[in-house]
Amino acid sequence: MSMAIRIHSNGDPEVMVWEPVDVPSPAAGEVQVRHRAVGLNFIDVYHRTGLYPLPLPAGIGLEGAGEVIAVGAGVGDVRVGDRVAYAGGPVGAYAEVRNLPADRVVRLPDAVSFDIGAAMMLQGLTAQYLLRRTYRVQPGDTILVHAAAGGVGLILCQWAKVLGATVIGTVGSDAKAALAQAHGCDHTIVYTRERFADRVRELTGGGGVAVVYDSIGKDTFNESLTCLQPLGTMVSYGNATGPVAPFDVSTLAKLGSLFLTRPTLMTYIAKRSDLLAMSSELFEVVQNGTVKIEIHQRYALSEAAQAHRDLEARRTTGSTILIP
Repeated sequence: MSMAIRIHSNGDPEVMVWEPVDVPSPAAGEVQVRHRAVGLNFIDVYHRTGLYPLPLPAGIGLEGAGEVIAVGAGVGDVRVGDRVAYAGGPVGAYAEVRNLPADRVVRLPDAVSFDIGAAMMLQGLTAQYLLRRTYRVQPGDTILVHAAAGGVGLILCQWAKVLGATVIGTVGSDAKAALAQAHGCDHTIVYTRERFADRVRELTGGGGVAVVYDSIGKDTFNESLTCLQPLGTMVSYGNATGPVAPFDVSTLAKLGSLFLTRPTLMTYIAKRSDLLAMSSELFEVVQNGTVKIEIHQRYALSEAAQAHRDLEARRTTGSTILIP
């Protein structure tokens, strides 16, 4: 038997239960992984609350790192003893031991610790596709990053700066502003005391930004559109304050023939070839120091409820990991 966090109903953090689970031998095409660290992400909150429904009862969590302790029939490119990491599903990462499809794991470079592996996969791969595929940031671009001091935000700021962009970031406090600035953010906007759209127009001389990366959702979406330059791209990739309300698509035309996309990591890594290529680029920028993964919070896996409370209350910065 292994211990895992499970949910039997949707709701507040208290619905997460630390309980024993049976982990069978891996089926054909699967590997069994003993976690050394598990990543915490806002999508875990969406699954817990039911915003993104799961068949219940269910495990929770999409990201982890550990050692392969068994392999199923037909698995040829992953072996017992390999150090691996993964992100994007299937759900169930909040566990000491779990089975998952072998084509969803990647080998973790020896120079990357289990803690860093668990902290960076989902957030780092998200930053990779946002910057390199959803909107390919070019030298000279000015971009807007919401939640710039968060896990994805800090990676976006660092990576975009190296790509030659001017980075504007929104944050909730002066302390978070300092953190974002230390990680490549050129201009920070403390949204609790100034309207970010007004400040963006001031910073860009009224021209607007090339792209907005918005993980906040309902509270920022409409004003984010007004921050864009003509033909700019609105990337809505999260719902921290709730889902975006339906709106008139003609608004995109009125504001300058804007582009709008709602991407998910799962789509971008659906093909194993894409997962491997994206992971390789992420590992490269982490190992060469271009991107530093900041783990600012650690919790015991059994204390996942407290980690969720702190995440939802915006008491966290950078990345958070859960230790089995």
